[in-house]
Parts: sequence; structure tokens; C-alpha cells
Amino acid sequence: MTSTTYTLTHDNLNALLRALVAAGKQLHAPQRVGPKVFFKPVNDAATIVFDYVQTAESPKSLLFPKAEFLVSYRQNSEGMVVTDHLQKEIPEMILFGSRPCDAAALSRFVQFFADGHADAMVTQRRRALTIISMSCIASDPACFCTSCGSSPGDTTGSDLLLTPISNGRYLVDVVTEKGQSLVAANEALFEQAPTIVKDSYLATVEAVFTPEEITKRLATSFNDPIWKNASLRCIGCGACAYVCPTCSCFTIEDEGNDRTGDRLRCWDSCAFALFTVHTTGHNPRPTQTERWRQRVMHKFSYLPETNHFLGCVGCGRCSRACPADMNLKEQIIAIAELLPAIG
Repeated sequence: MTSTTYTLTHDNLNALLRALVAAGKQLHAPQRVGPKVFFKPVNDAATIVFDYVQTAESPKSLLFPKAEFLVSYRQNSEGMVVTDHLQKEIPEMILFGSRPCDAAALSRFVQFFADGHADAMVTQRRRALTIISMSCIASDPACFCTSCGSSPGDTTGSDLLLTPISNGRYLVDVVTEKGQSLVAANEALFEQAPTIVKDSYLATVEAVFTPEEITKRLATSFNDPIWKNASLRCIGCGACAYVCPTCSCFTIEDEGNDRTGDRLRCWDSCAFALFTVHTTGHNPRPTQTERWRQRVMHKFSYLPETNHFLGCVGCGRCSRACPADMNLKEQIIAIAELLPAIG
């Protein structure tokens, strides 16, 4: 659909959020926990945080929980009862306050899980989710969205995108039919937008590399010594993967006995030493050098080649979360400078 714009006051925004909660929708929005901000369920719109650059964790878990039941079995007096959790009903959810990089990441995440045999749970949760994103009017040194195909005011992946403008108002980009339906159901809260130059209100994030150049340079770098030096600080903790909005590694775990048990899908990380260990005991990625190379190559080389999108949106969470100061933006810049370009 053609994107349309409205304006919305802060008071009317709060009224909209209260109306969504009153309608029985699950609202997830930024909440402050100590010094950090996380996406959490919200019952009172007054507790939502607006003054933040980025949340500590991404909203990926709304589509792909850290741990979820797939199948359960229970022995009772009548026999074995098997529960297929893939058949459960998904409630309507609202994600509010995600940044444009997060919305773009969720879009790529859904595309990844739709490739080949589509993942039923991810697909169903996205259908049940309405994304109301908030443009970035501030950034920090970890941000590099413009280098990864997104921007502080990118509408990709959002159903509605709100941009803070003057006098406690927001410019509202209606991006999808789902977003238009939400506006139509609450039309008294919205006003037609005058001509507004949105870019003048957005944060400035300078592009420091181009995805195409990085992908080209990585194409011949598999055995380059750069990976050993780049990985020396990595301790394999997996923090980068757990805060990343696009990482998709998971493992299947079976727990139980002959009478009761569960099969679960849980987040995993290619940074972990056990991630690629074969049943023979052989590990094709025995050191952090190979594992760090896999992380970077998957995001900036393999995914662009096979799925035609970058596996990174430049949100900067991995750099902020890393206890060893493995700054991904700085490492990619170094790769661009050290590896030879190809035609």
C-alpha cells in the first residue's frame, strides 16, 4: 500500500496505547530496569520509557522465544497424552517503541525462517504482531544502521512508524494495511499531517562502509590470518548472539523420562565451543578464531549470497554488550581496510 502520514500528540499516543491494552492486546514496550531498558509486557502506558537510544535486548523473542515448548507428553490413568504446542492459539500482540533497525531486523528474521519449509511458529507470531516503531532522534557511537541498509527513519518492517517532531507531537507513517486498520479503529486520535520534512528531526548516523564492499572483500578471506587477530579478545560467552535481533541459531532439547517429558527449542550461538561438536567428538570450529569468522561471514557474506540480505542491521547491541569490547563496527571497518577488494 502507499504510505500515508498523520500527526499524533503525546497525550493521544498514550490514549492509543491504553485503548490497545483495554482491547485485550498484549502490549510490549520499553521499560527501565536499573540503568538499562528492556521490552517488557505493559499494563500501564505511563510506565513506558521514551528517552533511550536502544534497548539492551532486541524484541526478537516475541517471534522466537528464548525457550519454547514444541511437544509434551504425560502419562495418566487413561494412557499417554501428547500435546503439540505448535497448534496453540497465538494472541494479538503490539510491539511499541522498537527502533527502525529492529523492525528491519524482524523483517529479515521472518524472511530467513520462511525460506524453504516455513517455520510455523515464527510465521504465526508475526501475523499476530503489530509493530509500532519509533524513529531515532539520537544515536551513540555503537550505532551503524546506515552502513547496513537501514536508517534512523526507515519504515521497513514497521506497521506504523512514529517520528518525534516539535511540541510533543509525532509524525506517523502508516506503512501497512495492518497499520491502517489500527489508525482507522482509533481515527479520532489522529490528525492529517501537514508537509513535514521528517529527515530534519532524525539522528545523524554516518555510513562507515557499504555492505556490497564488505561482502566482496570477505569472498576470498576464509583462510586469511586476519581472523586470528580479530578473535583474540573473544571469550565465547555468546552475549552478542543473545542481544542480536537477527541471530537465529537454536538447539532442540529433550527432557523427561518414560512417563513425562518435553521437547523444547532454545536459543544457541555459533560462538559456543559445543555448537558444532559432532557425535564423533570432532569439532570443525575448534577455536574462537573459526567461530568468530563464522559469525562475521554468516552475517556479511553467506546471507547476502544465499538470502540476498545482510544479517546485521547495525543496532550496535553486540558492541555494547560484549564484556571484552569486541566492537563489531570497528572490526568490519578493519576488515574493509585490510582485505583486498575483488572485482
